[in-house]
Amino acid sequence: MKAKQTYIRISPRKLRLVADSIRQLSPSEALVHLRFLNKSGAQPLAKVIKSALANAKTNHGLNPNQLRFKTIMIGKGPTYKRWRAVSRGSAHSIFKRTSHIYVELEEKHGTKS
Repeated sequence: MKAKQTYIRISPRKLRLVADSIRQLSPSEALVHLRFLNKSGAQPLAKVIKSALANAKTNHGLNPNQLRFKTIMIGKGPTYKRWRAVSRGSAHSIFKRTSHIYVELEEKHGTKS
């Protein structure tokens, strides 16, 4: 039960803050937590978790309440390099960072499928 989202236009550092806050929760509790979290990375992470839950239910016939996170990994994507003009004809560089999100779910131990 895996899901991934690639090339998200938010820095990996910001996404890791959100991912660390929900890592110990169950996926259904994590979605409720992310709904009220005031961080920009909450929405893309919730989207990937919903996708992983749908994959578990549709492809494997598992109950979403009996699942837990095996891994939540935030990877670094390509960086878009831009520049901004400053005085005396010079330029400062701007790095627009991107991220990849990987979520893997597994069944809790001691539950029947």
